[in-house]
Amino acid sequence: MAAAFAQRGYKLAGFDAKVKSTVLPGSGLSSSAAFEVLIGRILNGLFANNAVSAIEIAQIGQYAENVYFGKPCGLMDQMASSVGGLVFIDFAIPAQPNIEKIDYDFAHCGYTICIIDSGADHADLTAEYAAIPAEMKNVAAYFGKAVLRDVDERDFYARLAEVRKAAGDRAVLRAMHFFDENRRVQMQVRALRNDNFAAFLNYVNESGNASWELLQNITPLGATAHQEMALTLALCRKLLGGEGAVRVHGGGFAGTVLAFVPSGKFAQFRADVASVLGDDCCHELRITG
Repeated sequence: MAAAFAQRGYKLAGFDAKVKSTVLPGSGLSSSAAFEVLIGRILNGLFANNAVSAIEIAQIGQYAENVYFGKPCGLMDQMASSVGGLVFIDFAIPAQPNIEKIDYDFAHCGYTICIIDSGADHADLTAEYAAIPAEMKNVAAYFGKAVLRDVDERDFYARLAEVRKAAGDRAVLRAMHFFDENRRVQMQVRALRNDNFAAFLNYVNESGNASWELLQNITPLGATAHQEMALTLALCRKLLGGEGAVRVHGGGFAGTVLAFVPSGKFAQFRADVASVLGDDCCHELRITG
């Protein structure tokens, strides 16, 4: 972070900072992005007279993680952390993403939002995460494009047999998820703007199911005895009994799941989850900003 500020011409100096966080590390809650944004805001305030925008701080965070941490992450986590609140982001132009704030009061819907810690840690899963965009880009490359958003979905399905041979079945399934999910995000935004919370929950469940089935970011390759994320999702589905919604949160493979639980049943839900996954595994969330 400091290097990126220095490259922009800001004169830096040392400082002491005492930091306290409630963001669980290695849990799919974008803890690295949150830390990057925190440092960015400190540097911005101390040495840049707050001249660096929230968007640029997010981009600096991505740079720091790509170059200095060696993780080929995108920009979504950093942007959400930096801009804050509930946002709809279009990354068509990465240097100038289009960001729309969405004002929605989840509390009035009668549901409690929570994250459940599966107990599996993200720490050694960089290769699993990197394979997802790499495989999608392999599919895009078959059509002479750099990224999948530039590939016509009709062409993709028309040439599916060829793409399977060129990129492999898992890459094809992940590409299917990409096309579906981009549409689904827009439908989720529309549902919230129309105050159709039931439709929103339905899309959350659809997205979670597709992540498991198509994107395949629930269980690391070769894991058999330990499938914490799959178990957590299955447990939450059972406890919800068709109400609310549950899906993988963050990049998957480890970390947390996100659940929308009827508020009147949340206390029992939390207790039942804790009986299997351990005390303090279920954390209530509130979206602010």
